Amino acid sequence: MLLRTTLWTLLCLTLSCGIAAAGQPAAETRQFIAADSSRQRAALIGEDGQTIWEQKIGPLHDLHVLPGGNILMQLNWTEVVEIVPGSGEIVWRYDAAKQPANKGVRIEIHAFERLPDGATMIAESGPARLIELTPELQVRHTIALKVPKPDPHHDTRLVRRIASGNYLVCHETEGLVREYRPDGTTEWEYQVPLFGRERRPGHGVDAFGNQVFSAYRLPNGNTLIGTGNGHSILEVTKAGQVVWSLHQNDLPGIQLAWVTSLQVLPGGNLLINNCHAGPNNPQLIEVNREKQVVWSFNDFKRFGDSLTNSVILQVNGKPVAGQAKASD
Repeated sequence: MLLRTTLWTLLCLTLSCGIAAAGQPAAETRQFIAADSSRQRAALIGEDGQTIWEQKIGPLHDLHVLPGGNILMQLNWTEVVEIVPGSGEIVWRYDAAKQPANKGVRIEIHAFERLPDGATMIAESGPARLIELTPELQVRHTIALKVPKPDPHHDTRLVRRIASGNYLVCHETEGLVREYRPDGTTEWEYQVPLFGRERRPGHGVDAFGNQVFSAYRLPNGNTLIGTGNGHSILEVTKAGQVVWSLHQNDLPGIQLAWVTSLQVLPGGNLLINNCHAGPNNPQLIEVNREKQVVWSFNDFKRFGDSLTNSVILQVNGKPVAGQAKASD
């Protein structure tokens, strides 16, 4: 109780930051949670820039704040947990490596999601499948993924269930976003283009490819795609037409590298995770549709060059609609 009270006090303090002197515009402030594998840290950062809570992690490619404020995250490539921030209590756990059916099978998890009815979707790369788990860890449904050469580290990146019940799956190696129906058949797919450029190996700003990381279905029916080492964000219609894009050098003084998770904020601003971009570039960037930077975050002390996932929870002291306070 004392720990939760302390966290609430810290949270309240963050709400008071960003108040400017009389006659001066208030600075843009954000409360967010982010995770970086290179520093082995997931942390909740207040609007005053202070760390409210943190958790040691291993490799991580997905992260969610649940409606009740708990965090759904991974501790390593095979273990996904629901954790109470502050106390660190784990209230739900799935470890793919410890399942009898997976004995002797190489598996990595790069995506997961709590579904509206309380089940949890897990994407298991290697076996190339999506599974839906009941709260008691019973597999209630399986979707076989179409992967020409299964690889635990490259079959998938982020996977998201959409309103129809279908799943948007990012197939990293193929540079492909595919929408799967529950029976495993394909509803839609999009090949991320190279825009006439040659592939270049590596992870930083000088590398290039189409190793897609994220895809989200927008309310207008278009799909928003974080292209990984394509250094870009694309909004694509059902017919495959790019109607909006942001490329590597579109933001003055900033270069995009490995574009990982994205978040569409109320009002339409977009949070970009700019991974492997080096200390001269921000790790998090919020832009509007006019491609203007509204807010950015650069901290190579607490986080490093592998900040892959984040969620903004508050903007200028106001909770983001649909996001719980992680410290509740």
